[in-house]
Amino acid sequence: MHVHQILKSKGDGPVITITSKTSIAEAANVLAERRIGGLIVSSDGTQVEGILSERDIVRSLALRGAVCLEETVGDLMTRNPVCCSKDDTADSVLQKMTNGRFRHMPVTEDGALVGIITIGDAVKARLEELAMEAEALQGMIMGH
Repeated sequence: MHVHQILKSKGDGPVITITSKTSIAEAANVLAERRIGGLIVSSDGTQVEGILSERDIVRSLALRGAVCLEETVGDLMTRNPVCCSKDDTADSVLQKMTNGRFRHMPVTEDGALVGIITIGDAVKARLEELAMEAEALQGMIMGH
């Protein structure tokens, strides 16, 4: 399965972005309100400047305490995150996420943000693929 198919199954909702000037406290509120685990950092909603995850915030809180909530997203974000394209496969995305130990990946096309894929999205797509393959094999064995 390809990333464009995964994005289609997720629906056409906009990617939630924040700017690097947003406070960490405000970013944490957006994550909680939207029930998401990561935010794309972009000043114009198109160019991917970075990514901020729940883990980034929790790690900073553990190391430095509540003072980090007053800092900006630009202080904590991962700059130049690994991105994928709509033509990448779920397998390749899973491999990149596993190797890089991250759970959110921006999807870009010609350098512009077009979506976000999570490790859960990629795992779900891969499981659906495996189920279809198993069904096809079973059909072949049973003579259907």
